[in-house]
Amino acid sequence: MLDDDLQRDFDSLRPGESTEAGASRRTALKAALGVGYAAATLPVLAQNVVQTPAEGLTAGPIQFTVNGFQVPAYRAAPAGKTGLPVVLVIQEIFGVHEYIADTCRRFAKAGYLAIAPELYARQGDPKAYTEIPRLQAELVSKVPDAQVLADLDGALAWAAAHGGDVSKAGITGFCWGGRITWLYAATGKVQAGVAWYGRLVGQASELTPRHPVDVAAELKAPVLGLYGGKDQGIPLDTVDKMKSSLAAGSAAAKASRFVIYPEAGHAFHADYRPSYQKAAADDGWQRALAWFREHGVA
Repeated sequence: MLDDDLQRDFDSLRPGESTEAGASRRTALKAALGVGYAAATLPVLAQNVVQTPAEGLTAGPIQFTVNGFQVPAYRAAPAGKTGLPVVLVIQEIFGVHEYIADTCRRFAKAGYLAIAPELYARQGDPKAYTEIPRLQAELVSKVPDAQVLADLDGALAWAAAHGGDVSKAGITGFCWGGRITWLYAATGKVQAGVAWYGRLVGQASELTPRHPVDVAAELKAPVLGLYGGKDQGIPLDTVDKMKSSLAAGSAAAKASRFVIYPEAGHAFHADYRPSYQKAAADDGWQRALAWFREHGVA
């Protein structure tokens, strides 16, 4: 579905658009669709892209070991601080690129130790792909949920050993990572989650045996779902199904909430894409911080 969202972004930039901003957007999105999403090199899409400096932070790449594999990750935290609340930041389909790293720095500026693991690392490098359908078919579809959840456990273990207080741990994720946020909230390893437009339903498979609607009733941490009313890949009737499952579930399930932004589509927080909507993104960010504070992740 995510490749469809990107294609719709591209189609919305009409060939006859004569403004300089429109030309910049077309050029940038052609780069995204034609050469893959290159980590920090995608041109600015004539948007107010958020750029969070690393001053005052300890930020950069790390590694931690899970089942003998060195999992690469990006982390950011206030320099010299310990006992920090922890936020796992879960990537989109494109892996841990600059937008995800910047999101980690935003959390660090708010007082968190934020970690974004490269959750496809065993299967390959998403930046090596030139076509999104191939990226999905050849890499993303081969990533087992069990592997992802184990790597998130490993990230929390690393955080506990490097200044984090995992009794105050949360998780947030975008699109592909939004789905993972719901799944991880059912493990009992975090105190709260914030899922940005993550898919809620799907076909069970060997590698993805359960989806958020299947685990909703057994959540062990409340989740705030931030979704777009015009997201063509996540129909609102699937949100309604999720709400019904939550209402019949655990205390954490019943405490979970959705915020729907009526005019937003998919990826409204992704400020490197034309789908970005500043008002919805800013409101969602403030709600995410408040949600974590309300549920002990602060």
